[in-house]
This record gives sequence, structure tokens and C-alpha cells, in this order.
Amino acid sequence: MKEKLEDLEKRKAEARLGGGAKRIEAQHAKGKLTARERLDILFDKGTFEEIGMLVTHRSTNFGLDKQKFLGDGVVTGYGKVNGRLVYAFSQDFTVLGGSLAEAHAEKICKVMDLATKNGAPIIGLNDSGGARIQEGVVSLGGYADIFYRNTLSSGVIPQISAIMGPCAGGAVYSPALTDFILMVENSSYMFVTGPNVVKTVTNEEVTAEELGGADTHAIKSGVTHFACENELAALEHVKQLLSYMPSNCEEETPRLAYEPGNESRPALNDLIPDNPNQPYDIREVIAGVCDADSFLEVHKDYAENIVVGFARLAGRSIGIVANQPAVLAGVLDVNSSKKGARFVRFCDSFNIPLLVLEDVPGFLPGTDQEWNAIITNGAKLLYAFSEATVPRVTVITRKAYGGAYDVMNSKHIGADMNYAWPSAEIAVMGAKGAAEIIFRKEIAEADDPAEKLKEKEAEYAELFANPYNAAARGYVDEVIAPENTRSKLIKAFEMLENKVANLPRKKHGNIPL
Repeated sequence: MKEKLEDLEKRKAEARLGGGAKRIEAQHAKGKLTARERLDILFDKGTFEEIGMLVTHRSTNFGLDKQKFLGDGVVTGYGKVNGRLVYAFSQDFTVLGGSLAEAHAEKICKVMDLATKNGAPIIGLNDSGGARIQEGVVSLGGYADIFYRNTLSSGVIPQISAIMGPCAGGAVYSPALTDFILMVENSSYMFVTGPNVVKTVTNEEVTAEELGGADTHAIKSGVTHFACENELAALEHVKQLLSYMPSNCEEETPRLAYEPGNESRPALNDLIPDNPNQPYDIREVIAGVCDADSFLEVHKDYAENIVVGFARLAGRSIGIVANQPAVLAGVLDVNSSKKGARFVRFCDSFNIPLLVLEDVPGFLPGTDQEWNAIITNGAKLLYAFSEATVPRVTVITRKAYGGAYDVMNSKHIGADMNYAWPSAEIAVMGAKGAAEIIFRKEIAEADDPAEKLKEKEAEYAELFANPYNAAARGYVDEVIAPENTRSKLIKAFEMLENKVANLPRKKHGNIPL
């Protein structure tokens, strides 16, 4: 037995070495961690249990029979993250460039299946040169096996992808199917076709970083939700993300201990400018109503005219969707609608209550928006809110104009509680535009058209630029002092804790994709 045990330890040591000391040195020289080092940081100390350490590929083509590595380029297993069960796979770039093929994919599929069966999140740490071309079509089949499981697990367990190096070609579609993507600045990139192919086909010259780096996808495409300065920051972000969500769709989010105290926030009374066209930062409202330092913004640098993210309210996890008056006056456009809709659907999938902070002057006009399908994309946000069955509460801080009022979690599309500050303006459009349309003839015939416009603008504003007509019809449940918002929200979400909403029986809806 002694010899057998020694043989076992020798094999395990070989597996832990991955592609060998020289390749590990090369990985470190790039400022990157190894697959196992990443898992050591992600999981609570001593809790990670590896699965499939001794797996090897079965291919003999193109000299692969002479290049066998235990583990076949991916480390898979399970453990605890902040005391909760989590499954993970971590691709090892030191082994055949982390390339994916039959055995590699089988390991990932096995751990994904275990995660779904046992109702626990799955984390993918991607660092791969792509498909192992020496194995041909089985590599493509391996990708498809993973994609299928991503889809089956969607909305069942949280899926998070951290891109720690290259992720190109077909490999990008697995992260794209997961709930959240994190990238590392200057060392990770994602694209369907690389710079060389782009140059050949379109004659464009572009670097890998410009084409698919972390900043590109965080700011321009919105593919990644977080751009992290280094790998350690990315892994800490993963842990933080997990803390706001349940392990699966059947559970509630973990609740932190909370001692009730003075919930009044007088500073909120002075936040809205007297000039309705003057901007302010909606994050100040978020800070005022949520638990201290609890807000984790998602998609921070993409479509900045809407702010989404997780926070805690009296220790309980909530999702926040808020118009941002400091950027484009908080209008809804193509990108902000998509950003908001995706976040709403995630929260609804995993029983995370939604708080909407509304200050929206409407949808962004223009040919660019119309030609890029603002109709269809705006409908995505409308659909997402209408479909959501989690507790939904809206606070209108200032403008709620036109169709955007309906879309932003209005009473008419199923919101549970709707509050408004006294500064709220709920109308079809702004007073000036409305007066120009309604009183066009009077203004044109007046001795002083400019003065008549001001008069009619004031008349319309007095009638509609307030929350009281909406409150009279029950579209707003209560007009509240800003300082009382936090206490009202705590009570509202507590009241809605056992909400049950049954949608019509159907296979699934047809969201306007």
C-alpha cells in the first residue's frame, strides 16, 4: 500500500504542476495567476475539493499522444465562498494554452451538472486560447455541451464568468449566456474574431485591447458588467456579487443582521434642485435610502443615464434601477433600456426585490435611436418590469414624463407600491412642450407670444407638474417627504415579503429580442 500511496501522491503533484514550472513562470511574468492560485483566493481557506484531477485527453492526432497532462487544462470542483456552497472551473493556460476539447469540456459539464442538481452557483474562471484544433469537431461539440447547460441552468442557479485571459471565438458564448461577466484590465479580452481576421476581412487595423479589452466591453459594448484593475480585484468582486444573491431560484437572499434605528434622512429634502432642468446625482438618493456603503453598482461605465446595482435595505438584498439625471438628463435610450431590462430579469429570476428611483424626461429622440430600434429595445424594459413577480416599489423623485413614466415600473404595469416626492412631475410631457402644442393658436395670435407661452406654461405646470393628480387616481400610493423615504421603503418591502403573483399559464413569453 505504501508504494501505491506514493504513486498517488506523485500523480497529484504532477497534476498540481499543470504545464510545468517554466510555463507557470511565464504565466506569472504576464502578471497573471495560475488556475489553482485563483481558486485558492476565491474559496474559503481549505474548503475547495477538486474533481477530475487525474483526467487526461484521449486523442492521438497531431502528436497529442505525446502531450498528456493530468487534469487536461482545467481545474474543477466545489467548496465554500463566505461559508456557502459554490462550484467552479478554472482553465489552466499553462496546459496547452487552456484549450478546450473533449475531456476538458466533460469536466466542466460535470461540475455544471452538479451545481444545477444541488442548487448552488457556478463560477467560471476563463483563460483559454480557444478550441483545441487538433481534436477537431469534438472541441466544437464540447463548447455546445457547455452552452446547452448554461441555458438550462439560466434562472435556476447564478452563473458568473470571470475572464482572466484570452476568450475568443466560440468560447465567448458561454460567458455571454451567464448572468455576470467580469474582465481584468490589460490582461483579458473577448472577441468572436481576432485582430488578424478583422484586418483580413475588413481591412481595419485594431489591437486586441481595442477590439475586445475590458474597457471596450465595459464602456462601448456592455458585454462585461465589471472591469477590474487586477485578478485579485476580480475575484473579490465575484465574492461580493455572490453575497447579494441566493444560491438558487428556490431560496431567498441571505439577510444580514440589522438593528433598527433612526431611519430619517433629512439631507434628502435638499437634494432636488429648484430648477427642474438642473441635474443631480441619483447615487446620492441611493446612498440616502440604502444601508451605509452597501451599493454595488453593475455596468457602471455603460449606458450611464441609468444606474443599476445591488444594495441592502435593513440588511436585506435589493436590486436598484434608477434614472440618472446627471447623464443625458436621465432619458431612456437603446442601451439604457437593454441594461435595465437585463438587470430586472436577473433580480426577478432570483427573488431579489426591486426598487425603482424615477426621474425620467422620456425616451431619447432622434434618427439614431429610431434606426437602432428604440421601439423594440424600450419594450424590453417594459416587458421585464411587467413580467417581474418579485416585490416592486417605485419612488418618483422628479420627472415622470410620457411613455417612460409607464415603463419605469408604474402602477399600471404591476408595481406594488408607488411613492412620489412633492417635487414629482407626472405628465405626458414637460410644461413648455405641452403648452406649445395645446395653446399653439392662442400663443400665435397673442400680442406678445413669448409672454403668452410663459403664462400658458405656468398654467399647465400648476395643473400637471406635481404628483397630486396621480395620487388622486391612486396611481401614486402616497406623496412622501424625501427624508421619510428610507423608513417607508423598509416598511413596504417588509409588507411585501410574502408576495405571491401568478402569471398566466404558458410555456414562456416572447420578449422582444
